[in-house]
Amino acid sequence: MPESGAEREEASLVRALRDGDEAAFREVYERFDRPLRRLARTYARSDAVAEEIVSETWLAVIKGIDGFEERSSLKTWVFRILVNVARTRAKREARSIPFSSALPADVGGRGSDLGVDPDRFFPPDHDQWPGHWRLGPAPWGIPDERLLAKELRGVILAAVDGLGDAQREVLTLRDVAGWDSKDVCNALGISEVNQRVLLHRARSRVRSAVESSLGAIEETT
Repeated sequence: MPESGAEREEASLVRALRDGDEAAFREVYERFDRPLRRLARTYARSDAVAEEIVSETWLAVIKGIDGFEERSSLKTWVFRILVNVARTRAKREARSIPFSSALPADVGGRGSDLGVDPDRFFPPDHDQWPGHWRLGPAPWGIPDERLLAKELRGVILAAVDGLGDAQREVLTLRDVAGWDSKDVCNALGISEVNQRVLLHRARSRVRSAVESSLGAIEETT
C-alpha cells in the first residue's frame, strides 16, 4: 500500500530530527509539549515534578530518535517514552499501584472497586444496552458559571488524582488530549478491551465525585 501524504510528511520529519534539524525539533516540541505536560501531571504531585518528567522525556527523544523504528506513529512513540519515564519515577517514589488493581475481574483485576453502584447499569445480558448506564446523569440544576468555578474544578482534579495510574492515563489521553482508542492502546501497551474498561471506570468515578459534590439526586421515574 503506497504511503499517504501524512506518512510521507512524518517520515521526512523523522529524518530531519535524526539529522539534528532544530526547526524539526521545534515543530515536534510545539506539537506535543502541552499534552505531554497534561499527562505528566497525572503522575506527579506537583508541577515541578511534572516538569522534570517532561524534560527527561524530551532528552530521551533526542537521544533515542536514531532507534525509532517507525512501526508506530511519532506521537505514539514520544508519549510511550513519557509513560515509561513517569512509571519508572513513580516506582522509585513508591507511588505506583499494580496495573491489575484497576481492571475488572474478567480482565485480570480484582473487580472489587467499581467506583459506582453496579445497580446503576443495565446487566450484561440486556437486550439493547448491555452494561450501559441505566439512568442518565442526574440534573445538576445549577448555572453554567458554577461548572467553571474553582471549587468544582478542584473536585474534578481530586477525583482524577485519586484514580489508579492506568485509569488516569487512559482518561487523560482520551478526554484531555483527545486521542482515539487505537492510539491510546498503542501508547500504553494495553488491549482495546482493557482500554474501554479503564475509561468507563475512570469516567464513572469522576462523574460520581461531581454528583456528590453538587448534591445531585437521581431521578427514579
